[in-house]
Amino acid sequence: MNAGTPIVMVVDDDSGVRNAMRSLLKSVGLQSALYASAKEFLEGYKPSQSGCLILDIRMPGMSGLELQQELNLRGAVVPVIFMTGHGDIPMAVEAMQHGAFDFLQKPFRDQDLLDRIQRAVTKDGERRLALGERTRIRAHVESLTAREHEVLDLMTQGKQNKQIANDLGVSPRTIEIHRARVMEKMNAQSIAELVRMMLDLKHEAPGH
Repeated sequence: MNAGTPIVMVVDDDSGVRNAMRSLLKSVGLQSALYASAKEFLEGYKPSQSGCLILDIRMPGMSGLELQQELNLRGAVVPVIFMTGHGDIPMAVEAMQHGAFDFLQKPFRDQDLLDRIQRAVTKDGERRLALGERTRIRAHVESLTAREHEVLDLMTQGKQNKQIANDLGVSPRTIEIHRARVMEKMNAQSIAELVRMMLDLKHEAPGH
């Protein structure tokens, strides 16, 4: 598989759902990769792979939400579309707050899913172009104050405002302000994008 060719990755513990997805995606010329569990997906996932991720929110073992949080910490910016059952709306809202691209409540129309996939794949392509601009990222990093640098480091370690406030000995409100400035100066939409930016810079300069 070429990382430049968008792949629709589907993680669902129901083999019937996976097979139906494969057929649907094939019918419109989209390549797919299917996984029965979050663990199986993580074992083979490469952040460089473009496309999008279709994820069942409820799964045995690692749930869809837990997988999303793990991907955020790994700096994976792949757009996530959650499939949710009846009564899962609060979980879907939480997923959106953590940067999910969209969610669909089962049962859904094939066309609704395909429309969302198309938007997600387009968004992924745009995002990857932006993240590849290392010169721009470096300039953003250099625009940060010393304190914003500290906040950025702790944010990309997955720490919440309260933990960062404790580490730096300031109030959570102060961290909220610094955090907003870091996101604005870095032109990042999510923590995952910040992590990815930092990883891009590290990979560019091994001795950095």
